[in-house]
Amino acid sequence: MAERVVLAMSGGVDSSASALLLREAGYDVVGLFMRSGTPEPVACDAGPLPVVSSPTHKQGCCTASDAADARRVSDRLDMPFHAVDFSDGFGRIKDYFADEYLAGRTPNPCVMCNSWLKFGHLWEFAVSIGATKVATGHYARVRDGASGPELVRGVDRGKDQSYVLFGIERSLLPNILFPVGGMQKPEIRAIAGEAGLRTASKPDSQEICFVPDQDYAGFLKRHRGGFETAGRFIDRDGTVLGEHPGYEKFTIGQRRGLGVAFGEPRYVVRIDAETRDIVLGRLSELERTTLEADRANWLADVGETFRAEASIRYQHRAVPCTVDRDGDDAFRVTFDEPVTGVAPGQACVLYDGERVLGGGWIQ
Repeated sequence: MAERVVLAMSGGVDSSASALLLREAGYDVVGLFMRSGTPEPVACDAGPLPVVSSPTHKQGCCTASDAADARRVSDRLDMPFHAVDFSDGFGRIKDYFADEYLAGRTPNPCVMCNSWLKFGHLWEFAVSIGATKVATGHYARVRDGASGPELVRGVDRGKDQSYVLFGIERSLLPNILFPVGGMQKPEIRAIAGEAGLRTASKPDSQEICFVPDQDYAGFLKRHRGGFETAGRFIDRDGTVLGEHPGYEKFTIGQRRGLGVAFGEPRYVVRIDAETRDIVLGRLSELERTTLEADRANWLADVGETFRAEASIRYQHRAVPCTVDRDGDDAFRVTFDEPVTGVAPGQACVLYDGERVLGGGWIQ
């Protein structure tokens, strides 16, 4: 009997090609679409899906049109397909997203979604139907290492998503498959196109799925309502430089869209949610030689002090550093050279070459 694997299907080309590759590898593949609890109608295990994708559809990863595409790919490949309501889990992610922004931090909901849903609830569903593995369309790989399975970067460095996967439980690595992780994106589109899959030319998702219009401030107003975040722009000395409409509209390192003019570029250096002040400064004032992180998750055996490369945001080129652990939960990073854009709330992911060692949340 073929080994059963549950594949998280987003309705995009990567998960569609993953379904095809898994079938060709001999797996018994079950497609799963994770419903976010939005009011859009989504048919589940039977019946038509009324909304289809179109060139003007704004790509997310959990809309009714995405569910329709996932269902049609499953039908074409003769795979069982389920659309399961994960609204409780998505609600938790929305709460986290709002809490972080209102605390003046920069959240990363994709990391949380992978940790809580795609490799949390997804694995629970897989076990419930007798599957021994789960799979997604992420550009990353799991390989055998000296101490067991290791999470490593995807071959296509321009699409590598290992950063947003650092929160996976290490014990789950033997049960995870990333079918597209060893391939380049053009290869994936070609495979999907040759198989006649309707998602072959579908644009990549660029937005947070529950904020498809990228209006974070609007989402916060709808999700939380009555709060006041407008305040002052100030410099490091406390001199008032102007006013801002709400600190949730800004992030550390931001230069454009400040709404105030200076004779030279100014950047967001710090956000103080308590006073609602945003500190602006020159590029040199953004430089940091250290950071502290907590809520660590380790995917490899590391010492109390070790050398690594640190990535402080998605697609940030990892830079050399020394890491000092404070127990299992926290660590301090000392960079070989100063870096800019260290944003509280973002993840700091540690690498040894291609291998993900672990990571934590910047404090």
